Amino acid sequence: MASLEVESGSGIKVHVFSSSSELLESLHEKWGSVKKQPYPAMYSSVYGGIILDPAMMVIPIDDHMVHRGHGVFDTAIILDGHLYELDVHLDRFLRSASKARIASPFPCSTLRSILIQLAAASKCKKGTLRYWLSAGPGNFLLSPAGCPTSAFYAVVIDEDFSQRKEGVKVITSTIPMKSPMFATMKNVNYLPNVLSVMEAEDQGAFASIWIDEEGYIAEGPNVNVAFISQDKELILPIFDKILSGRTALRLLQLAPKLIEQGRLKSVKTGNLTVEEAKGAAEMMYVGSTLPILPIVMWDEQPIGDGKVGELTMALSDLLWDDMVAGPATLRIPVPYEE
Repeated sequence: MASLEVESGSGIKVHVFSSSSELLESLHEKWGSVKKQPYPAMYSSVYGGIILDPAMMVIPIDDHMVHRGHGVFDTAIILDGHLYELDVHLDRFLRSASKARIASPFPCSTLRSILIQLAAASKCKKGTLRYWLSAGPGNFLLSPAGCPTSAFYAVVIDEDFSQRKEGVKVITSTIPMKSPMFATMKNVNYLPNVLSVMEAEDQGAFASIWIDEEGYIAEGPNVNVAFISQDKELILPIFDKILSGRTALRLLQLAPKLIEQGRLKSVKTGNLTVEEAKGAAEMMYVGSTLPILPIVMWDEQPIGDGKVGELTMALSDLLWDDMVAGPATLRIPVPYEE
């Protein structure tokens, strides 16, 4: 069947795909020009399986996650053929879904199995595994009552990452941060996060720092933030108004090793004012793929001596070693097929 073209009032002709095969051919042509496939595998509960063809890695336009932002997500790391901290991320994922009033179409054990099988099918040995729960497709209304079922999606992203050893510059964000209700659940409404990063990039910085309504340090746009005080205390902001980052929580578990070595005085969470934070000896972002990113300048003022701190890198080593050779309970081997 011949393809059709519709002429608009402006004289521009918009192509109308006359068949699914024609559309698929066009999508394959697009992806065929990509040198390396960045998304080696995707799972969709709508399709009911794993997709290896990038042209078919799509979600319905009437999915409420697309047009209403009614969805949650989380991420796990694939490193050296192992999934790192998948179980604790899944636990947070389901807590976020409960807060967003989204019921999973599968029990946690099934979600876990799907994600492990997806990682295996992708053949990816280093990257990230990102997954979403949505209210599901069904209509374009506000309420999800007309959605037949929720939807689960996941994708493997083939990306390289390593320890971050160079310091970055940050700014204080002027973009309002999310309220605690939304900040403590990992939902897909990331417009404030996007705008805060864009604001930082406009000023030549890597990212930004949010300050809460009481004047205390909160978090970065998609990472936690941590400080080493002049008294060698590791301090992270309290998690009551921000997302409880799994890497940050793991850092709090590992950091006492530096106390045993006499390098740190204490490890704690607490409220920090901007003045106290800017007076820190060292500062860092904490997040899954970093796992630590040194911060050497904030609002054009150096942190400490303006250089990457020794304790920052010691903490980075602790986390990286945990990712590479930590307990078996945290590192799930991916059962790749030979």
